[in-house]
Formats: sequence, C-alpha cells, structure tokens
Amino acid sequence: MAIVKMKRLRLFGMASDREELLRQLQHLGCVQVQEPAGLLSDPAWSAFTRVDDTALADTRARADGLKAALDLLKHYAPAKGGFLKPRPQVTERQLFDEETRRTALTAAERIRDQEARITAIRSELSKLAAQKAALAPWLELDMDLSLPSTREVSVTFGALSASADRQEVETALAAAAGLCQLQWAGRDREFQYVLVLCHRKAEEAAFELLKTYGYTPVSLRGWQGTARDNTDRLEAQMEALTQEQTACREAIVREAPHREALKLCLDRVDQDIQREEVKGRLLTSGATLFLEGWVPAERLGELEALLGRYAAAWEAVDPDPEAYGQVPIQLKNNAFTRPLNMVTEMYSLPAYGGLDPNPLMAPFFILFYGIMMADMGYGLVMMLTALVVLKKARPKGTANYLFSLMGLCGISTFVMGALTGGFFGDFLTQLFGIINPESTFELPYLFNPLNDTIAILIGSLVLGFVQIITGMAISFVKQTREGHFLDALLNEGTWWVIYAGAALAILGVGSVAGVPVVLAAGGVMLVIGCARQTKGPALIGAIVKALYDGVTGIFSDVLSYSRLMALMLSGSIIASVFNTLGSITGNVIGFVIIAMIGNALNFGLNILGCFVHDLRLQCLEFFGKFYQDGGKPFRPLAVNTKFVDIIKEEN
Repeated sequence: MAIVKMKRLRLFGMASDREELLRQLQHLGCVQVQEPAGLLSDPAWSAFTRVDDTALADTRARADGLKAALDLLKHYAPAKGGFLKPRPQVTERQLFDEETRRTALTAAERIRDQEARITAIRSELSKLAAQKAALAPWLELDMDLSLPSTREVSVTFGALSASADRQEVETALAAAAGLCQLQWAGRDREFQYVLVLCHRKAEEAAFELLKTYGYTPVSLRGWQGTARDNTDRLEAQMEALTQEQTACREAIVREAPHREALKLCLDRVDQDIQREEVKGRLLTSGATLFLEGWVPAERLGELEALLGRYAAAWEAVDPDPEAYGQVPIQLKNNAFTRPLNMVTEMYSLPAYGGLDPNPLMAPFFILFYGIMMADMGYGLVMMLTALVVLKKARPKGTANYLFSLMGLCGISTFVMGALTGGFFGDFLTQLFGIINPESTFELPYLFNPLNDTIAILIGSLVLGFVQIITGMAISFVKQTREGHFLDALLNEGTWWVIYAGAALAILGVGSVAGVPVVLAAGGVMLVIGCARQTKGPALIGAIVKALYDGVTGIFSDVLSYSRLMALMLSGSIIASVFNTLGSITGNVIGFVIIAMIGNALNFGLNILGCFVHDLRLQCLEFFGKFYQDGGKPFRPLAVNTKFVDIIKEEN
C-alpha cells in the first residue's frame, strides 16, 4: 500500500535483437520506455539517430481499417449480447497468431470493398433519381425528347408559371403569333411544362408573349426517346443497382462470423502500435540500439532474467531526488484500497517520494459515503449490482475500480441504514400500515435522521475534525521523516496544543492562577513559529494572520462536514415523501409502484451526489493537509487489450 519504487533503466543492445526484445518486454509488461532527453544534442552521441518509425503510420492505418470493418458489421449485422457479457479469454499465443491475423485482415478488406461499392451505388442511385425527377414533368408528353428544330420550325422545351391559365395563354399566343403551337406536359407546385413549336417568323413575338407568363426554357439535351421510355430505362437501372446494393449488404452480413477474429486482430494490431511507438523512442547507431526508461524495483529480477538471454549491457539505478518529477507513478494497494485509485486518478496521482493517499483515504471515504446514503435498501442494491457486474462482465481498469468501490460503499450504506432504521426510507412501516392500519411496525434504529438531527450534525462535525487532525498527523510524520521535525512541531504541533488548550479552557480545567497554561503554551509556539520566518515589526502582522487563518480555517473546514448530515437527512426525507405519496392510494400495488419509482429517482440522485460531496471532502479538506500531487502514471510497454482478456503464458 504505497508508491512503487522505480529504477531508471539504460540499455545498450544489438539492433538485430530489437524486434524480439520489444516483443519480450511487452510480454513482461514492466518497462516504460521514454524519450532519451538531450542525448542527440550531445557530441558524444553523434553516432546515434532515432529509429525509423515509418511502419507506425502503416500499422495505424491497418488498425483504422479493422475498426471501420467492425463498425460496418455493427451497422449491418448487430451482435447479440449485453452489458454483462464477459470478454473472451485467450492466450498471448492466440492473440499473436499469424493465421488469425491474415484471416481477419482479409475479411476486413472484403467488408470495406463491399461498403465502397455500396457507397458508389448510393451515389449512382442519387444521380439516377435526379435524372428521373427531371423527366417526371414530361411523362405526359408522348414525343421524342431529342426532336430537333428545323430551318423553318423551332422546337423548344420550357416551363410557365403554375398560376398561368392554359386557355388564356393559348388564346393570347394565337392572337400575337398565329404560327405557334403548344404541347402541354405535366405540372408541379411552381411550374407547368410545355413544348413550344413555332415558325421562325413568329418565334420572337411568341417568346416575348410567353415571358409575360413566366416562361423559362428547359434543357433536355442528351435524352433520346420519350420521357416514359427514358424513365423506364432509369427505373430498370435503379432496380438493378438496388439489387446489387442488397447483395453487397448481404455479403457484409455473411462476414459476421469473422467478428471475433476482427476484434482479436484489432487487439493484436494495437499491440503492434505500442511497439512501433516505443521503437520511435529508441536510438540506434546501425549495429546497436539504446533504450532508456523505468522499471519497478520489485520486478528487476524478472527483467534481469529476460535480458540475460540477449547480448546487452544495462543498468538500473535509483533516480536522483532532483529527477523525482520525471519518475512515473505506480500505486500498490490491496483489495480494500485499490478501488480508491479511481478517486486518486480523478484528482491527481501523488508525486514520487510522496505518500499514497489510498490507504489513508479509504476508511473515511467509504464511511462518509455510507453516512450520506444511510439506507439498507440502497446498500443492498449497490452491493448486488457491484457483485453481478464484477462476476459476470469482469470489467478492467476504471470500470473495475468503480464497481468495486460501489460494493464497498454499499456495505457501508447498509450498515449505516441498519443504524438509522432505513429500508427505502420508511417503506416497510408504510407497507405494514396499508396492510393493517393498526400496525405499529418500525425497524429498530440507534438514531433517526428526522428526530436526532442535532446529534447527527454534531457527530458529522466530530468525524470531520478527526479526519482533519488525521491529515495533520500524516503531515507531521511526513515532515519528520524528511528531517524537518521542528517545522512539523511548529506547524501542526502548534495547533494541536492550541486546540487542546481551547478544549481544556472551555471545560474549565488546566488553568493555573486563572491562566490557561496549555492554551498559552500553544500561543508561545505560534509566536516562535512566526518569528522563524518574519522579523521586526512585521512579526505582529504575521502572528495575527496565522492566528486568523488557523482559527477560521479549522471552523470552515469542520463545517464542510455538515454535508454528511444534510445528505443523510435529505435522502431520508425524499424517500419518506414518495412512500407517503404511495400510501395515499390505499392499496399495496399502487403503493409499491409509486414508492419504488420515487426511491429509484432518490437513489439515482444520491448515488452521484454522495460521490461528488465525498470526493470534495477528501480532495479539499483532507488532501490539503499533506498531499503532494503532480505524479505521472506509469505506462509500461505491455499487452493491453480491449476486446479480450489475456491468460498469461510462460515462454
């Protein structure tokens, strides 16, 4: 339950061993390779250059192709399964199997080719649909659309305003230009379409008149035959393309049996990407390579056994204190404190050389969460949900931490619910009251949020004071170990004496000749502490400021813990209100429905609200007393998969 000690690794090896060495390091999973900072600018390293990483782009493109194929399968052939479906378990040998890789890549290419054809067909169908729409107004016209004009007669296709009266247009046209004839076609909301046959002598007058009716010429160049003939041809083409598109979709669906192989291959390619990224951080002189990174001290023996198989020279040394900011952080916790990694990572990892906050925070976080939820029913739901998800789905990483923490907080919630007599609020009391109006059934409780509000508030403040004092004690020990005992004594120690003196003065004990000795001793320590940093007249201001900050700080920090009482009270009241609304129905079925809906809403609101407020208490009130953040996570070259779980095998 601490921050894992790291060793700085430097290694010279043979360039010919590079690929196999990286594969074995990935299998081992305990070496983080970093950029060799500043070495290339050193003349002594002029023979070394970066390893060519051109293969990285190709590997990423391969991964993108696999992802695209999986997305297409998800779209055309959705997989059956649920949230609790566990990932398949495979060995590393199966993950890196070349036959599976080739099969998956070939299937992915076929899927993408079919989708490319579907996209092309979609474009062609869109084009044909536009052509069909352009012909639609002319379907009533039984005339070849390629009918040409002659020396004596012009043939023109056009459109008039939809509001124009056809009889009026023909009458006006006959009066203005007698040698002209209109062949009417279809119409839509904006236009009515017409074929104009006009003698050349009357052409100018005819079109001048038609313009008064909103005439616009329409180009039908390129069409042969009637509109109906062309439309039939287009529909036949569209039908053939639609059938081909359906066949392409069915071909993609037939690739569904390769879904698991595609996922396995994508996980495999992700491992290749990791190695290629690491390869770009190596230096090479052609025959040799240089690697720099970090390895946990506790796994140095495994690394030594691996490197013994290669012609390599290496060293692993402790980092200098000046370089602690560069050291990656790995936390080592047990089953009780490990779920708190999620909380720590949300805030910030501790700096190397600092303290792992998880063991210190876990008891408070879990206890405070239980106090705020404080209901046996809610606790049972949390515990069962966590148990089912962890057993069935086997989540990894943050999801595992989340549900593990939910289970622990569920236990705390159930215990506090037993102490307060809450089971979905007063659900059982109301239920028995509906069944038997004379019932006085009530769950036993040690204290009731509705009746013992002041006692719960005082208890919340006391718990808050305990956590704050704990944080100060951790800071005291930390400073003492670092060789700053006097600083610890005059900082944290001073306020312990002042708090103790104030408590004794309030109780009326510990005074000599009317002088509260312990409180006075704390005041002297405060003055000495300020005098170490400030001299002269400014000392008075420093004392006043330190006293003001200390007194107001402790009050504001402790008062923050009143939220423990507030959330316990609000959750209990909201549950009781919904139970009361349900009891108004007067029957068990109506009561259960309304009460469960209301409790579900209350549970959803509180499970998030309690987490946020609990997180705030830890990060602001507790961490501020001792925590030094700023750590960077340890990210070794390792086999990290998304779709499968790896069963480790020995070489």
